[in-house]
Amino acid sequence: MKKFASAAVKAALSAFVLAGAVPAAAQTLNLAVGAPVTSLDPHYHALSPNYAVADMLFDSLTAFDAQARVEPRLALSWKPVAEDVWEFKLRPNVTFHNGNAFTAEDVAFTIARVPTVPNSPSSYGIYTRAIQRVEVVDPLTVRFHTNGAYPLLPVDLGQIEMLDSETHANPATEDFNSGKLAIGTGPFRMVSYRSGDRIEYVRNDGYFGARPHWQRVNYRMITNDAARTAALLSGDVDFIDQVPTSDIAKLRGDSRVQLSEADGLRLIFLALGHSHETNAPYITDNDGKPLGRNPLRDVRVRRALSMAVDRQAIADRVMEGASLPSTQLLPPTAYGALPDRQVGRADPDGARRLLAEAGYPQGFRIQLNGPNDRYMNDARIIQAIGQMWTRIGVRTGVEGQPWATFVARAGRQEFSAMLVGWGTSSGEPTSPLRSLLATVNPQRGWGGSNRGRYSNPAMDAKLAEALQTLDDNKREALLREATTIAMDDVGIIPIHIQKNIWAMRRGLRHEARADELTRAQDVSPAQ
Repeated sequence: MKKFASAAVKAALSAFVLAGAVPAAAQTLNLAVGAPVTSLDPHYHALSPNYAVADMLFDSLTAFDAQARVEPRLALSWKPVAEDVWEFKLRPNVTFHNGNAFTAEDVAFTIARVPTVPNSPSSYGIYTRAIQRVEVVDPLTVRFHTNGAYPLLPVDLGQIEMLDSETHANPATEDFNSGKLAIGTGPFRMVSYRSGDRIEYVRNDGYFGARPHWQRVNYRMITNDAARTAALLSGDVDFIDQVPTSDIAKLRGDSRVQLSEADGLRLIFLALGHSHETNAPYITDNDGKPLGRNPLRDVRVRRALSMAVDRQAIADRVMEGASLPSTQLLPPTAYGALPDRQVGRADPDGARRLLAEAGYPQGFRIQLNGPNDRYMNDARIIQAIGQMWTRIGVRTGVEGQPWATFVARAGRQEFSAMLVGWGTSSGEPTSPLRSLLATVNPQRGWGGSNRGRYSNPAMDAKLAEALQTLDDNKREALLREATTIAMDDVGIIPIHIQKNIWAMRRGLRHEARADELTRAQDVSPAQ
């Protein structure tokens, strides 16, 4: 049985929140982010902005440091005690914001809840599917029984924020957004949330970890690039992320501000529609008539579209140096990446030959969709790619939409070609392979963000084998094989890997993260 805080303790906690609502200005951080948050439910939508704000309210058993290495958080240690059993020792004396004690019961409750969240656009269930049973050994010891050997469990659990089995019994996603259930063990507490506008936090002075400097945080969502930079330069905010590439040079020369940078792990890519055998959405012949068979199901067409993309030109002219051109899932130095895979130059002539071989010597028409407020220069990227495809005879219309509209339509397979991104916080390829390229399988938790419905049984088999291989070197070799299969088959078309760039007023210090998360606890006054 869990021990819960007394009424007096809870009353004191409520009084603290009210008292903390008007802190000294020097202890208030005003920051602005470029991507909107879709929910405060930490298990609703696997999206980097959501995870960043959740990581200020909640905690996971394991976590990732700034270089994407696994480290302890709510779990102090972990080890395999059998081939299919992991044992985790939990941190003692941790309480939720309402005073309830964090115990192994909460871990079991959370793992059971994750795959049941209704209407999730991109489920966190991928990170819990390997767990067959959770065994509560004692209040501070939990064992996870997996379906065979599963070496990645400590990595996967770094994505799952823990909930309170009492407070969050039968939770609804809207109750997190209202603030009623935005109760975790994290370094901040939520004061208010206005969707698409801002989140207000106060510091959790009872936090078990390093105490954040800021007593209060105003976490604003300013998706317009020019407005975000202007807010920093005017002093309206202290800190911004997703620095517009067009402003980087200007900000470097401004004595009032400084930049914080890190090589990133976010892949920007094109997903292609595989689910429609005929009459795929927004694909027609050159006269606008139905084309019949879906040309994107032919690997020669997919290769032609990839060959037509001048990745270096996009990096130089659109991204202005803030990206690494790529034809794979991760930077070439990452674990499981393909170190010798070359980007190469665009080859429009070769692309035209492949189209002719596939039966489209005159090309066809297609629409390229994407968000216009989610990724760095997303609208400009799809415009550039549309022009490159048009040059090889694939006449391309381009449509950018606000992220919320775009992602809902993409999830319903309403598009045949779309620009998307994926941030790999774990720094290894099982995350994009399972989420973006594995055959959609809710029972396995695979394909949660496979919006093009790509499927390759050979790739699936290599991935499944890798996920049950304990030896790191053998697992890396299998992951490279799986990645090679998917990339050679052009399951998606990688474009580049973003660099992460933040800007702040002078006098602040920031720990730049490879996973691009923007969190108030990573900002402090310069010493």
